[in-house]
Amino acid sequence: MAEFGIAMDGRAPIADIPAQAKAAEEGGASTLWIACHLYLHDPITEAALALGATKRIKIALMAMSPYSVHPVYIAMAAASLDEMYPGRVILCLGSGAPADLKAAGIDSPKPLVAIGEAVKICRQLFAGEMAEFQGQMFRAAGRRLVNGGRKIPIVIAASRPNMLKLAGRETDGVLISAATSPPFVRACIDQADSGKPFHKAGIVYTRVGAIDAIRRPIGFVLRGAHHAENIRLGGAKLDQAALAAAYASENWSEVERLVSDDVVRRHAACGTPAEVRAKLDEYRAIGLDEVILGGIDDAKSIVVSLKAACS
Repeated sequence: MAEFGIAMDGRAPIADIPAQAKAAEEGGASTLWIACHLYLHDPITEAALALGATKRIKIALMAMSPYSVHPVYIAMAAASLDEMYPGRVILCLGSGAPADLKAAGIDSPKPLVAIGEAVKICRQLFAGEMAEFQGQMFRAAGRRLVNGGRKIPIVIAASRPNMLKLAGRETDGVLISAATSPPFVRACIDQADSGKPFHKAGIVYTRVGAIDAIRRPIGFVLRGAHHAENIRLGGAKLDQAALAAAYASENWSEVERLVSDDVVRRHAACGTPAEVRAKLDEYRAIGLDEVILGGIDDAKSIVVSLKAACS
């Protein structure tokens, strides 16, 4: 039986985080996946608030980018949270949204190298070892974490073949992006499978009731050129270039027009509770160990969505 998690995308007011975390825990969610998107709320602060408001639920920092935060600092943040709340922290690494990195003037060359090196540095530091790493992009040498010796799982957010293979080969799991169609999720799982046990998690945008509120979050994801194969396998017709332009200019009416009902149906779980449950079951049947409900930005919606998922 697949677990259910909740994804928080960083848009909700920071004061709402404790209530959302409690709603997720009380509703039976296994993990809160707290997004790291540039220009939105800081995920480390949100994680600390969520952990402090709950007793059991795990918190995943998702997906910390070594381009915007050095791997040593990423390890420091995860280890510090785990020191206070042992066994409840997961680290998810990812290269980050290209458009957001560009907007911050951050170059992102050689993502496979960058993520691979970040994994190695974090592994050494979490183990309490004296870091001795000299890579192509990052260096960590002659230091150890003051609070090392921690067993913090590492997963990689991936959607492309080589990154998926790296996740399956070198880490504890893979996180598959939101707004991904079931055929694309299946392809990702197949590419990540290295023959060893690893956790397969995927974010599914979920909305019980009217679907209009989910169009903008779906557009935020699908505007990225790296989602072309996801759209192709899903079978929807979507002008990605027009979507990216509309999003950049904050032309929300055009974003919502481009993210049609057909796009929503193929890339999210929306509608009546029965329709939502049926779509989530489709994702579970593909082989996900954890179906993460995303696109939810208030405690009430978390309660309603988990009830539909678990009914």
